[in-house]
Amino acid sequence: MNAQLEAKLKTLPRSAGVYFHKSKSGEIIYVGKAAVLKNRVRQYFQSTRDMDIKTRALVAEIYDTDWIETESEIDALFLESEMVKRYMPQYNILLRDDKSQMFVRIDMKSQWPHVAFTRNPADDEAEYFGPYYNGYAVKKALRYLRKVFPYYTKPPRDGARPDLDAHIGLSPRPGTSSDEYKASLRKLIRYFEGGRKTLMKEIERDMHTAAGLHDFETAASLRNKLGDLRELQRRIMFGDKEFLDISKDRALSDLRNLLSLPKIPVRIEGYDISHMGGTNVVASMVVFTNGTSNRAEYRKFKTRIEHNNDTFNMNETLQRRTSQKNMKNWGVPDFILVDGGKGQLDAAISALEQNEVKIPIISIAKREEEIIVHKTRSNIDVSFIRTLLDEPIEGVFVESSGNYYIVNLHAGQRNASSHSRNLRGAPTVNAYSDVVKLFQRVRDESHRFAVSYHTVLKRQKQTASMLEEIPGIGPSTRKKLIKTFGSLRAVKEAERSQLVACIGEAKTTLIVPYL
Repeated sequence: MNAQLEAKLKTLPRSAGVYFHKSKSGEIIYVGKAAVLKNRVRQYFQSTRDMDIKTRALVAEIYDTDWIETESEIDALFLESEMVKRYMPQYNILLRDDKSQMFVRIDMKSQWPHVAFTRNPADDEAEYFGPYYNGYAVKKALRYLRKVFPYYTKPPRDGARPDLDAHIGLSPRPGTSSDEYKASLRKLIRYFEGGRKTLMKEIERDMHTAAGLHDFETAASLRNKLGDLRELQRRIMFGDKEFLDISKDRALSDLRNLLSLPKIPVRIEGYDISHMGGTNVVASMVVFTNGTSNRAEYRKFKTRIEHNNDTFNMNETLQRRTSQKNMKNWGVPDFILVDGGKGQLDAAISALEQNEVKIPIISIAKREEEIIVHKTRSNIDVSFIRTLLDEPIEGVFVESSGNYYIVNLHAGQRNASSHSRNLRGAPTVNAYSDVVKLFQRVRDESHRFAVSYHTVLKRQKQTASMLEEIPGIGPSTRKKLIKTFGSLRAVKEAERSQLVACIGEAKTTLIVPYL
Protein backbone atom coordinates (compact mmCIF):
# COMPACT_ATOMS: atom_id res chain seq x y z
CA MET A 1 0.00 0.00 0.00
CA ASN A 2 1.43 3.35 -1.02
CA ALA A 3 1.67 6.30 1.38
CA GLN A 4 -0.98 8.33 -0.46
CA LEU A 5 -3.54 5.53 -0.18
CA GLU A 6 -2.65 4.92 3.48
CA ALA A 7 -3.35 8.58 4.28
CA LYS A 8 -6.59 8.46 2.29
CA LEU A 9 -7.90 5.44 4.19
CA LYS A 10 -7.69 7.42 7.44
CA THR A 11 -10.42 9.73 6.12
CA LEU A 12 -12.92 6.93 5.46
CA PRO A 13 -16.38 7.79 6.89
CA ARG A 14 -18.47 5.52 9.11
CA SER A 15 -21.53 5.83 6.86
CA ALA A 16 -22.95 3.44 4.28
CA GLY A 17 -21.75 3.74 0.72
CA VAL A 18 -20.12 2.31 -2.37
CA TYR A 19 -16.34 2.06 -2.86
CA PHE A 20 -14.21 1.82 -6.00
CA HIS A 21 -10.80 0.14 -6.08
CA LYS A 22 -8.59 1.44 -8.88
CA SER A 23 -5.40 0.21 -10.54
CA LYS A 24 -2.29 2.33 -11.11
CA SER A 25 -3.65 3.42 -14.50
CA GLY A 26 -6.85 4.75 -12.85
CA GLU A 27 -9.07 1.92 -14.13
CA ILE A 28 -11.85 0.80 -11.75
CA ILE A 29 -11.13 -2.86 -11.03
CA TYR A 30 -13.66 -3.55 -8.27
CA VAL A 31 -16.89 -1.99 -6.96
CA GLY A 32 -18.40 -2.96 -3.60
CA LYS A 33 -20.98 -1.77 -1.10
CA ALA A 34 -20.56 -1.28 2.64
CA ALA A 35 -22.78 -0.76 5.64
CA VAL A 36 -19.82 1.06 7.24
CA LEU A 37 -17.24 2.23 4.69
CA LYS A 38 -14.47 2.64 7.26
CA ASN A 39 -14.68 -0.96 8.46
CA ARG A 40 -15.30 -2.64 5.13
CA VAL A 41 -12.65 -0.94 3.00
CA ARG A 42 -9.89 -1.30 5.59
CA GLN A 43 -10.45 -5.09 5.62
CA TYR A 44 -8.74 -5.30 2.24
CA PHE A 45 -5.47 -4.07 3.71
CA GLN A 46 -5.30 -6.33 6.76
CA SER A 47 -3.47 -9.66 6.82
CA THR A 48 -3.75 -11.47 3.48
CA ARG A 49 -3.18 -14.89 5.05
CA ASP A 50 -6.87 -15.81 5.04
CA MET A 51 -7.63 -14.45 1.57
CA ASP A 52 -8.17 -16.68 -1.43
CA ILE A 53 -5.97 -16.40 -4.51
CA LYS A 54 -8.39 -14.16 -6.41
CA THR A 55 -8.71 -11.68 -3.56
CA ARG A 56 -4.94 -11.52 -3.09
CA ALA A 57 -4.58 -10.70 -6.77
CA LEU A 58 -7.09 -7.86 -6.38
CA VAL A 59 -5.38 -6.42 -3.30
CA ALA A 60 -1.98 -6.55 -5.02
CA GLU A 61 -3.37 -4.44 -7.87
CA ILE A 62 -5.14 -1.76 -5.76
CA TYR A 63 -3.35 1.56 -6.11
CA ASP A 64 -6.15 3.97 -5.17
CA THR A 65 -9.61 3.85 -3.63
CA ASP A 66 -12.54 6.23 -3.93
CA TRP A 67 -16.00 6.06 -2.43
CA ILE A 68 -19.48 7.56 -2.55
CA GLU A 69 -21.41 7.99 0.70
CA THR A 70 -25.10 7.14 0.69
CA GLU A 71 -27.85 7.98 3.16
CA SER A 72 -28.84 4.37 3.74
CA GLU A 73 -27.82 0.79 3.06
CA ILE A 74 -30.69 0.50 0.55
CA ASP A 75 -29.16 3.30 -1.50
CA ALA A 76 -25.77 1.57 -1.36
CA LEU A 77 -27.36 -1.70 -2.49
CA PHE A 78 -28.91 -0.19 -5.62
CA LEU A 79 -25.99 2.13 -6.37
CA GLU A 80 -23.53 -0.78 -6.31
CA SER A 81 -25.56 -2.62 -8.96
CA GLU A 82 -25.70 0.48 -11.15
CA MET A 83 -21.94 1.08 -10.86
CA VAL A 84 -21.09 -2.57 -11.64
CA LYS A 85 -23.19 -2.37 -14.80
CA ARG A 86 -21.62 0.96 -15.73
CA TYR A 87 -17.94 0.08 -15.27
CA MET A 88 -17.96 -3.75 -15.63
CA PRO A 89 -14.91 -4.14 -13.30
CA GLN A 90 -12.90 -7.27 -13.99
CA TYR A 91 -12.68 -8.41 -10.37
CA ASN A 92 -16.42 -8.16 -9.75
CA ILE A 93 -16.82 -10.94 -12.27
CA LEU A 94 -13.75 -12.85 -11.10
CA LEU A 95 -14.58 -12.77 -7.37
CA ARG A 96 -18.30 -13.39 -7.73
CA ASP A 97 -18.50 -15.98 -10.45
CA ASP A 98 -19.59 -18.58 -7.89
CA LYS A 99 -22.57 -16.59 -6.62
CA SER A 100 -26.01 -16.59 -8.22
CA GLN A 101 -27.09 -13.22 -9.55
CA MET A 102 -30.57 -11.97 -8.76
CA PHE A 103 -32.67 -9.61 -10.88
CA VAL A 104 -35.88 -7.72 -10.14
CA ARG A 105 -38.42 -8.19 -12.94
CA ILE A 106 -41.25 -5.72 -13.72
CA ASP A 107 -43.36 -6.08 -16.89
CA MET A 108 -44.55 -2.52 -17.41
CA LYS A 109 -46.34 -3.45 -20.65
CA SER A 110 -48.99 -5.54 -18.90
CA GLN A 111 -52.12 -3.91 -17.52
CA TRP A 112 -51.26 -4.71 -13.91
CA PRO A 113 -47.48 -5.23 -13.64
CA HIS A 114 -46.15 -7.18 -10.68
CA VAL A 115 -42.72 -7.25 -9.04
CA ALA A 116 -40.91 -10.58 -9.12
CA PHE A 117 -37.40 -12.00 -8.64
CA THR A 118 -35.48 -14.18 -11.06
CA ARG A 119 -31.96 -15.48 -11.60
CA ASN A 120 -32.40 -15.96 -15.36
CA PRO A 121 -33.60 -12.88 -17.27
CA ALA A 122 -35.60 -13.79 -20.37
CA ASP A 123 -36.07 -11.92 -23.64
CA ASP A 124 -39.73 -11.16 -22.88
CA GLU A 125 -39.75 -7.33 -23.15
CA ALA A 126 -40.09 -6.96 -19.36
CA GLU A 127 -37.75 -4.64 -17.48
CA TYR A 128 -35.00 -6.25 -15.40
CA PHE A 129 -33.03 -4.48 -12.67
CA GLY A 130 -29.77 -5.86 -11.35
CA PRO A 131 -27.76 -7.96 -11.10
CA TYR A 132 -27.69 -8.09 -7.31
CA TYR A 133 -25.38 -10.49 -5.51
CA ASN A 134 -27.14 -10.40 -2.14
CA GLY A 135 -30.65 -11.73 -2.72
CA TYR A 136 -31.52 -11.52 0.98
CA ALA A 137 -30.79 -7.78 1.07
CA VAL A 138 -32.70 -7.07 -2.17
CA LYS A 139 -35.84 -8.84 -0.97
CA LYS A 140 -35.66 -7.09 2.38
CA ALA A 141 -35.22 -3.69 0.69
CA LEU A 142 -38.23 -4.32 -1.58
CA ARG A 143 -40.37 -5.21 1.45
CA TYR A 144 -39.61 -1.83 3.00
CA LEU A 145 -40.12 0.05 -0.27
CA ARG A 146 -43.48 -1.65 -0.76
CA LYS A 147 -44.90 0.47 2.06
CA VAL A 148 -44.01 3.61 0.09
CA PHE A 149 -44.78 2.35 -3.42
CA PRO A 150 -47.43 -0.41 -3.11
CA TYR A 151 -47.15 -3.13 -5.75
CA TYR A 152 -48.49 -6.56 -6.64
CA THR A 153 -46.32 -9.66 -6.18
CA LYS A 154 -48.49 -11.66 -8.60
CA PRO A 155 -51.01 -10.61 -11.28
CA PRO A 156 -54.39 -9.73 -9.71
CA ARG A 157 -57.45 -11.67 -10.82
CA ASP A 158 -60.29 -9.78 -12.48
CA GLY A 159 -63.21 -9.30 -10.11
CA ALA A 160 -61.38 -10.75 -7.11
CA ARG A 161 -61.99 -9.18 -3.70
CA PRO A 162 -59.17 -7.00 -2.27
CA ASP A 163 -56.81 -9.12 -0.21
CA LEU A 164 -55.10 -8.29 3.09
CA ASP A 165 -52.15 -6.61 1.32
CA ALA A 166 -54.53 -4.06 -0.22
CA HIS A 167 -56.11 -3.29 3.16
CA ILE A 168 -52.76 -2.69 4.90
CA GLY A 169 -51.34 -0.62 2.08
CA LEU A 170 -48.89 -3.05 0.50
CA SER A 171 -50.90 -3.46 -2.71
CA PRO A 172 -52.80 -0.72 -4.61
CA ARG A 173 -55.97 0.40 -2.85
CA PRO A 174 -59.35 -0.63 -4.33
CA GLY A 175 -60.31 1.86 -7.01
CA THR A 176 -56.75 2.58 -8.14
CA SER A 177 -56.58 2.75 -11.93
CA SER A 178 -53.95 0.98 -14.01
CA ASP A 179 -52.36 4.30 -15.00
CA GLU A 180 -52.11 5.45 -11.37
CA TYR A 181 -50.57 2.12 -10.38
CA LYS A 182 -47.99 2.29 -13.18
CA ALA A 183 -47.08 5.86 -12.18
CA SER A 184 -46.32 4.59 -8.66
CA LEU A 185 -44.21 1.74 -10.09
CA ARG A 186 -42.22 4.21 -12.20
CA LYS A 187 -41.32 6.03 -9.00
CA LEU A 188 -40.13 2.73 -7.52
CA ILE A 189 -37.97 2.20 -10.61
CA ARG A 190 -36.55 5.71 -10.26
CA TYR A 191 -35.56 4.80 -6.71
CA PHE A 192 -33.69 1.75 -8.09
CA GLU A 193 -31.85 4.10 -10.45
CA GLY A 194 -30.72 6.46 -7.71
CA GLY A 195 -33.42 9.14 -7.79
CA ARG A 196 -34.25 9.07 -4.08
CA LYS A 197 -33.64 12.73 -3.31
CA THR A 198 -35.60 13.94 -6.36
CA LEU A 199 -38.50 11.68 -5.40
CA MET A 200 -38.58 13.02 -1.85
CA LYS A 201 -38.66 16.60 -3.14
CA GLU A 202 -41.55 15.75 -5.49
CA ILE A 203 -43.53 14.02 -2.76
CA GLU A 204 -42.96 16.94 -0.39
CA ARG A 205 -44.08 19.40 -3.10
CA ASP A 206 -47.23 17.35 -3.84
CA MET A 207 -47.98 17.17 -0.11
CA HIS A 208 -47.89 20.96 0.25
CA THR A 209 -50.03 21.34 -2.88
CA ALA A 210 -52.66 18.92 -1.54
CA ALA A 211 -52.70 20.67 1.82
CA GLY A 212 -53.15 24.04 0.05
CA LEU A 213 -56.17 22.61 -1.79
CA HIS A 214 -57.57 21.32 1.53
CA ASP A 215 -57.23 17.72 0.32
CA PHE A 216 -55.99 16.66 3.71
CA GLU A 217 -56.45 12.91 3.17
CA THR A 218 -54.05 12.95 0.20
CA ALA A 219 -51.65 15.24 2.09
CA ALA A 220 -51.60 12.84 5.04
CA SER A 221 -50.92 9.88 2.75
CA LEU A 222 -48.00 11.73 1.11
CA ARG A 223 -46.69 12.75 4.53
CA ASN A 224 -46.64 9.09 5.59
CA LYS A 225 -44.75 8.12 2.43
CA LEU A 226 -42.21 10.82 3.11
CA GLY A 227 -41.75 9.55 6.65
CA ASP A 228 -41.33 5.96 5.42
CA LEU A 229 -38.64 7.05 2.95
CA ARG A 230 -36.73 8.83 5.70
CA GLU A 231 -37.11 5.81 7.96
CA LEU A 232 -35.21 3.70 5.41
CA GLN A 233 -32.01 5.41 6.54
CA ARG A 234 -32.22 3.42 9.78
CA ARG A 235 -33.02 0.06 8.18
CA ILE A 236 -30.28 -2.58 8.06
CA MET A 237 -30.24 -4.20 4.64
CA PHE A 238 -27.08 -6.26 4.60
CA GLY A 239 -25.03 -5.36 7.71
CA ASP A 240 -23.98 -8.73 9.19
CA LYS A 241 -25.34 -10.61 6.16
CA GLU A 242 -22.55 -9.26 3.97
CA PHE A 243 -20.19 -12.07 3.02
CA LEU A 244 -16.71 -11.57 4.42
CA ASP A 245 -14.97 -12.46 1.17
CA ILE A 246 -11.95 -10.29 1.86
CA SER A 247 -10.94 -10.94 5.45
CA LYS A 248 -12.49 -13.31 7.93
CA ASP A 249 -13.72 -12.20 11.33
CA ARG A 250 -10.83 -11.69 13.73
CA ALA A 251 -12.51 -13.96 16.27
CA LEU A 252 -12.51 -16.78 13.73
CA SER A 253 -8.80 -16.32 13.00
CA ASP A 254 -7.98 -16.30 16.71
CA LEU A 255 -10.13 -19.38 17.25
CA ARG A 256 -8.26 -21.26 14.54
CA ASN A 257 -4.92 -20.32 16.11
CA LEU A 258 -5.99 -21.23 19.64
CA LEU A 259 -7.25 -24.70 18.73
CA SER A 260 -4.85 -25.30 15.81
CA LEU A 261 -7.79 -25.91 13.45
CA PRO A 262 -6.90 -26.91 9.86
CA LYS A 263 -8.91 -23.96 8.47
CA ILE A 264 -11.05 -21.05 9.59
CA PRO A 265 -14.39 -22.47 10.83
CA VAL A 266 -16.86 -20.98 8.35
CA ARG A 267 -19.82 -22.97 9.72
CA ILE A 268 -20.08 -23.17 13.51
CA GLU A 269 -22.96 -25.08 15.11
CA GLY A 270 -24.13 -24.64 18.70
CA TYR A 271 -26.27 -27.10 20.70
CA ASP A 272 -28.30 -26.86 23.89
CA ILE A 273 -30.98 -28.90 25.69
CA SER A 274 -34.10 -27.48 27.33
CA HIS A 275 -36.79 -29.18 29.43
CA MET A 276 -38.65 -28.91 32.71
CA GLY A 277 -38.19 -31.88 34.99
CA GLY A 278 -37.75 -34.19 32.02
CA THR A 279 -40.91 -33.12 30.21
CA ASN A 280 -41.15 -31.46 26.78
CA VAL A 281 -37.46 -32.23 26.19
CA VAL A 282 -36.09 -30.38 23.16
CA ALA A 283 -32.70 -29.56 21.65
CA SER A 284 -31.57 -26.66 19.50
CA MET A 285 -29.05 -26.44 16.69
CA VAL A 286 -28.00 -22.91 15.74
CA VAL A 287 -25.66 -22.10 12.87
CA PHE A 288 -23.17 -19.25 12.58
CA THR A 289 -21.75 -18.63 9.10
CA ASN A 290 -18.63 -16.46 8.95
CA GLY A 291 -19.18 -15.53 12.59
CA THR A 292 -22.79 -14.31 12.22
CA SER A 293 -26.05 -16.13 12.92
CA ASN A 294 -27.65 -17.82 9.94
CA ARG A 295 -31.22 -18.44 11.06
CA ALA A 296 -32.26 -20.11 7.84
CA GLU A 297 -30.03 -23.04 8.85
CA TYR A 298 -31.34 -23.43 12.43
CA ARG A 299 -32.88 -26.79 13.36
CA LYS A 300 -34.79 -28.01 16.42
CA PHE A 301 -35.17 -31.52 17.81
CA LYS A 302 -37.77 -33.12 20.05
CA THR A 303 -36.17 -36.07 21.81
CA ARG A 304 -37.71 -39.49 21.32
CA ILE A 305 -37.55 -40.34 25.05
CA GLU A 306 -38.57 -37.75 27.64
CA HIS A 307 -36.50 -37.93 30.80
CA ASN A 308 -34.29 -35.72 32.93
CA ASN A 309 -30.93 -36.78 31.50
CA ASP A 310 -29.09 -34.05 29.60
CA THR A 311 -26.18 -36.27 28.58
CA PHE A 312 -28.50 -38.86 27.03
CA ASN A 313 -30.48 -36.11 25.28
CA MET A 314 -27.30 -34.51 23.93
CA ASN A 315 -26.08 -37.86 22.64
CA GLU A 316 -29.37 -38.51 20.83
CA THR A 317 -29.35 -35.02 19.30
CA LEU A 318 -25.82 -35.29 17.92
CA GLN A 319 -26.47 -38.80 16.64
CA ARG A 320 -29.44 -37.54 14.67
CA ARG A 321 -27.57 -34.46 13.46
CA THR A 322 -24.53 -36.41 12.23
CA SER A 323 -26.54 -39.15 10.56
CA GLN A 324 -25.59 -39.75 6.94
CA LYS A 325 -28.87 -38.29 5.70
CA ASN A 326 -28.63 -35.03 7.69
CA MET A 327 -24.95 -34.55 6.93
CA LYS A 328 -25.83 -34.71 3.26
CA ASN A 329 -28.92 -32.47 3.47
CA TRP A 330 -27.71 -29.87 5.99
CA GLY A 331 -24.00 -29.78 5.26
CA VAL A 332 -20.98 -30.57 7.41
CA PRO A 333 -20.06 -28.19 10.27
CA ASP A 334 -16.48 -27.00 10.62
CA PHE A 335 -16.77 -26.68 14.40
CA ILE A 336 -19.27 -27.72 17.10
CA LEU A 337 -19.89 -25.92 20.41
CA VAL A 338 -21.92 -27.72 23.07
CA ASP A 339 -23.54 -25.86 25.96
CA GLY A 340 -22.57 -27.81 29.07
CA GLY A 341 -19.77 -29.45 31.01
CA LYS A 342 -17.73 -32.64 30.71
CA GLY A 343 -20.78 -34.90 30.70
CA GLN A 344 -22.46 -33.17 27.77
CA LEU A 345 -19.16 -33.01 25.86
CA ASP A 346 -18.53 -36.75 26.37
CA ALA A 347 -22.05 -37.57 25.22
CA ALA A 348 -21.66 -35.44 22.08
CA ILE A 349 -18.24 -36.92 21.26
CA SER A 350 -19.64 -40.45 21.67
CA ALA A 351 -22.40 -39.61 19.16
CA LEU A 352 -19.83 -38.43 16.62
CA GLU A 353 -17.74 -41.56 17.15
CA GLN A 354 -20.75 -43.83 16.75
CA ASN A 355 -21.48 -42.23 13.38
CA GLU A 356 -17.76 -42.27 12.48
CA VAL A 357 -17.65 -38.49 12.06
CA LYS A 358 -14.63 -36.36 12.92
CA ILE A 359 -15.46 -32.73 13.63
CA PRO A 360 -13.66 -30.41 16.09
CA ILE A 361 -15.91 -30.22 19.16
CA ILE A 362 -15.69 -28.51 22.55
CA SER A 363 -18.12 -27.41 25.25
CA ILE A 364 -18.56 -24.20 27.21
CA ALA A 365 -19.55 -24.42 30.86
CA LYS A 366 -22.15 -22.07 32.30
CA ARG A 367 -21.36 -19.19 34.64
CA GLU A 368 -17.57 -19.38 34.41
CA GLU A 369 -17.61 -19.50 30.58
CA GLU A 370 -14.76 -22.02 30.68
CA ILE A 371 -13.98 -23.98 27.56
CA ILE A 372 -13.65 -27.75 27.96
CA VAL A 373 -11.51 -29.67 25.46
CA HIS A 374 -10.97 -33.43 25.55
CA LYS A 375 -7.27 -34.14 25.20
CA THR A 376 -7.65 -36.94 22.66
CA ARG A 377 -11.28 -37.15 21.47
CA SER A 378 -12.18 -33.52 20.60
CA ASN A 379 -10.61 -33.89 17.12
CA ILE A 380 -8.40 -30.93 17.97
CA ASP A 381 -4.64 -30.49 18.01
CA VAL A 382 -4.09 -29.46 21.64
CA SER A 383 -0.38 -28.71 21.27
CA PHE A 384 -0.85 -24.94 21.57
CA ILE A 385 -3.13 -25.32 24.60
CA ARG A 386 -0.51 -27.57 26.20
CA THR A 387 2.17 -24.88 25.78
CA LEU A 388 -0.07 -22.41 27.62
CA LEU A 389 0.31 -24.55 30.76
CA ASP A 390 4.03 -23.70 30.89
CA GLU A 391 4.00 -20.37 29.07
CA PRO A 392 0.73 -18.63 30.02
CA ILE A 393 -0.30 -15.37 28.39
CA GLU A 394 -2.06 -12.53 30.16
CA GLY A 395 -5.77 -13.14 30.74
CA VAL A 396 -5.63 -16.83 29.77
CA PHE A 397 -5.58 -19.69 32.29
CA VAL A 398 -5.31 -23.39 31.35
CA GLU A 399 -5.81 -26.28 33.76
CA SER A 400 -5.26 -29.96 33.10
CA SER A 401 -8.04 -32.07 34.63
CA GLY A 402 -7.80 -35.79 33.88
CA ASN A 403 -8.63 -36.29 30.20
CA TYR A 404 -9.59 -32.65 29.73
CA TYR A 405 -8.11 -29.20 29.39
CA ILE A 406 -10.13 -26.45 31.11
CA VAL A 407 -9.39 -23.19 29.31
CA ASN A 408 -10.36 -19.82 30.79
CA LEU A 409 -9.90 -17.09 28.17
CA HIS A 410 -10.93 -14.31 30.54
CA ALA A 411 -8.99 -14.91 33.75
CA GLY A 412 -9.97 -12.28 36.31
CA GLN A 413 -13.44 -11.79 34.86
CA ARG A 414 -16.70 -13.23 36.16
CA ASN A 415 -20.21 -13.47 34.83
CA ALA A 416 -23.01 -11.94 36.85
CA SER A 417 -25.18 -14.99 36.15
CA SER A 418 -25.61 -17.91 33.79
CA HIS A 419 -26.00 -16.89 30.16
CA SER A 420 -24.86 -13.34 30.94
CA ARG A 421 -23.30 -11.48 28.04
CA ASN A 422 -21.13 -9.24 30.17
CA LEU A 423 -17.90 -10.31 31.83
CA ARG A 424 -16.93 -8.10 34.75
CA GLY A 425 -13.79 -7.34 36.69
CA ALA A 426 -11.12 -7.50 33.96
CA PRO A 427 -8.39 -4.88 34.15
CA THR A 428 -7.49 -5.27 30.46
CA VAL A 429 -8.81 -6.88 27.28
CA ASN A 430 -6.72 -9.97 26.47
CA ALA A 431 -5.74 -11.53 23.15
CA TYR A 432 -8.77 -13.83 23.01
CA SER A 433 -11.57 -11.44 24.01
CA ASP A 434 -13.07 -11.71 20.52
CA VAL A 435 -13.18 -15.51 20.77
CA VAL A 436 -14.97 -15.27 24.14
CA LYS A 437 -17.60 -12.97 22.62
CA LEU A 438 -18.07 -15.33 19.68
CA PHE A 439 -18.57 -18.31 21.99
CA GLN A 440 -21.02 -16.30 24.08
CA ARG A 441 -23.02 -15.35 20.99
CA VAL A 442 -23.27 -18.96 19.85
CA ARG A 443 -24.04 -20.31 23.34
CA ASP A 444 -26.66 -17.64 24.14
CA GLU A 445 -28.37 -18.11 20.78
CA SER A 446 -28.55 -21.89 21.16
CA HIS A 447 -29.98 -21.41 24.67
CA ARG A 448 -32.56 -18.89 23.46
CA PHE A 449 -33.67 -21.08 20.56
CA ALA A 450 -34.00 -24.19 22.76
CA VAL A 451 -35.98 -22.37 25.45
CA SER A 452 -38.32 -20.79 22.90
CA TYR A 453 -39.17 -24.20 21.39
CA HIS A 454 -39.60 -25.77 24.84
CA THR A 455 -41.95 -22.93 25.83
CA VAL A 456 -44.08 -23.48 22.74
CA LEU A 457 -44.49 -27.19 23.52
CA LYS A 458 -45.20 -26.50 27.19
CA ARG A 459 -47.94 -24.01 26.34
CA GLN A 460 -49.50 -26.42 23.86
CA LYS A 461 -49.61 -29.11 26.52
CA GLN A 462 -50.99 -26.77 29.15
CA THR A 463 -53.84 -25.71 26.90
CA ALA A 464 -54.62 -29.27 25.75
CA SER A 465 -57.98 -30.36 27.12
CA MET A 466 -58.32 -33.37 29.42
CA LEU A 467 -61.05 -34.51 27.05
CA GLU A 468 -58.39 -35.23 24.38
CA GLU A 469 -56.96 -37.99 26.56
CA ILE A 470 -60.23 -39.93 26.87
CA PRO A 471 -60.33 -42.96 24.51
CA GLY A 472 -63.35 -43.02 22.23
CA ILE A 473 -64.06 -39.29 22.50
CA GLY A 474 -63.38 -37.55 19.19
CA PRO A 475 -63.12 -33.89 18.13
CA SER A 476 -66.83 -33.51 17.33
CA THR A 477 -67.89 -34.78 20.78
CA ARG A 478 -65.35 -32.50 22.53
CA LYS A 479 -66.56 -29.56 20.48
CA LYS A 480 -70.17 -30.32 21.34
CA LEU A 481 -69.43 -30.52 25.09
CA ILE A 482 -67.48 -27.26 25.20
CA LYS A 483 -70.11 -25.50 23.08
CA THR A 484 -72.91 -26.69 25.36
CA PHE A 485 -71.28 -26.15 28.76
CA GLY A 486 -68.74 -23.42 27.93
CA SER A 487 -65.63 -24.88 29.62
CA LEU A 488 -64.03 -28.08 30.89
CA ARG A 489 -64.80 -27.01 34.45
CA ALA A 490 -68.51 -26.68 33.62
CA VAL A 491 -68.45 -30.14 32.01
CA LYS A 492 -67.01 -31.58 35.24
CA GLU A 493 -69.72 -29.91 37.32
CA ALA A 494 -72.60 -30.93 35.03
CA GLU A 495 -75.20 -33.51 36.13
CA ARG A 496 -75.17 -36.90 34.45
CA SER A 497 -78.58 -36.23 32.97
CA GLN A 498 -77.26 -33.06 31.33
CA LEU A 499 -74.36 -34.98 29.81
CA VAL A 500 -76.71 -37.69 28.51
CA ALA A 501 -78.91 -35.05 26.92
CA CYS A 502 -75.86 -33.59 25.19
CA ILE A 503 -73.88 -36.62 23.98
CA GLY A 504 -75.95 -39.69 24.77
CA GLU A 505 -75.77 -42.49 27.34
CA ALA A 506 -72.89 -44.48 25.80
CA LYS A 507 -70.41 -41.59 25.59
CA THR A 508 -71.44 -40.28 28.99
CA THR A 509 -70.53 -43.67 30.46
CA LEU A 510 -67.10 -43.31 28.81
CA ILE A 511 -66.20 -39.85 30.12
CA VAL A 512 -67.67 -39.88 33.65
CA PRO A 513 -64.81 -41.94 35.19
CA TYR A 514 -62.27 -39.46 33.78
CA LEU A 515 -64.19 -36.43 35.02
